[in-house]
Amino acid sequence: MAAGNKKVGIFFGTSTGNTENAAYTIASELGDIADGPFEIDEFAGSVAKKFDEYDALIVGTPTWNTGADSERSGTGWDEMYYGEMQELKIQGRHVAVFGQGDSVSYGENYADATGELHDVFEDLGCKMYGYISQDGYLHEASKSIRGDKFCGLLLDDVNQDDLTEDRIKSWVTQLHDEGFLMSTGASTATPEVTSEPSTTASTDVSAMDAELAALAEENARLREMLDKSSRLLEETIVESTGKDESGFVPHLNPKTGRTIWTSPNGKSCYFTSSSLFP
Repeated sequence: MAAGNKKVGIFFGTSTGNTENAAYTIASELGDIADGPFEIDEFAGSVAKKFDEYDALIVGTPTWNTGADSERSGTGWDEMYYGEMQELKIQGRHVAVFGQGDSVSYGENYADATGELHDVFEDLGCKMYGYISQDGYLHEASKSIRGDKFCGLLLDDVNQDDLTEDRIKSWVTQLHDEGFLMSTGASTATPEVTSEPSTTASTDVSAMDAELAALAEENARLREMLDKSSRLLEETIVESTGKDESGFVPHLNPKTGRTIWTSPNGKSCYFTSSSLFP
């Protein structure tokens, strides 16, 4: 995105003006980060150049060619979908779609063109945002349903115009929460950061090794003192009582440091040893 340009471009196709009105309301909710809205017909033949000015796109359409398999909008979008838009290099671009429809008179094909608009951008590798619940709508079916949600913001200014403003506000808040407005880096390069080799880590490791070695040496010294104390205690018991608490009599082998303890009846024994001896 070129310096100084707005981050989000808003584009629409329209026949009666309802989609245009919605586009202006969306732009107002977004504030200064939005540019437009622009009617898509203005950029026939130059849509790639215009789209490249933005990191994110919000695009809208009405539905007129009800029930058609393709080119359902009846606007300038239909002329671009399978022509110049197929040459766009906008992989990874953030895109959200919105659309107008009549959910009562055309309840089985409600806002179908919004689904086609969504699919064209998704097939170009864009990252799609702004899916919403179908709750509160009057439709029976729609080609704009993906999974259990609408693929974007659907509006019905024919039957539910009193809900349009709140639906737009809620949707814009959702786009913020989803990270739609975070930069994609579509046309900006991240500067390479070169760091100097650091000696801090190796210095810290050496110091730690030395500390661990000192602790190991101290541990060995304390263990030796404990072994000596244990052996002296054992010898003291032998000298003073000649037996342990169970009446076993010790017989110390001074060469190996091992002591055999025998029961008074001579039928049982056990061994103890000192780690001072190999």
